[in-house]
Amino acid sequence: MAVSGPSPGDRPVPEMLAAAEAVARFIETGEESFARQAFGPGPATIVENFAPFLFDGEGAIASWVGAMRDHVRGLSELRHSFGPATDYGRCGERAYFSLPTTWSGRRDGTRFTETGGWSFVLEGDGGSWRVLAYGWAVTGLETTV
Repeated sequence: MAVSGPSPGDRPVPEMLAAAEAVARFIETGEESFARQAFGPGPATIVENFAPFLFDGEGAIASWVGAMRDHVRGLSELRHSFGPATDYGRCGERAYFSLPTTWSGRRDGTRFTETGGWSFVLEGDGGSWRVLAYGWAVTGLETTV
């Protein structure tokens, strides 16, 4: 079976990618305005690689914000970069895409590079897009002193 990414023109629009970017910017900075920009006012589902691993329903965003702040405590120089979307689908005002992602920074003085993939489900609202769900998966981790 041949596997391929999205065909040209069949990929997330910039407004969709802006929602993913806002999530990443919150993680980098801790500035809650980025989280508010990324997520809608309703319930959400988030799968993460730290406890409690699943943030779901009403209050999920607030719980995730606090847990993420704890998760990144002790990190410095945290930065992300996205590769091109490797999968994309849209049905009306709902869209899905996955993004290869690289995080880099320092934890307690040790430099790290973490690679992974993020899958996003977004909902459109008058030209803007908000995250309904995301799942994060680490695919590699390198550390150097």
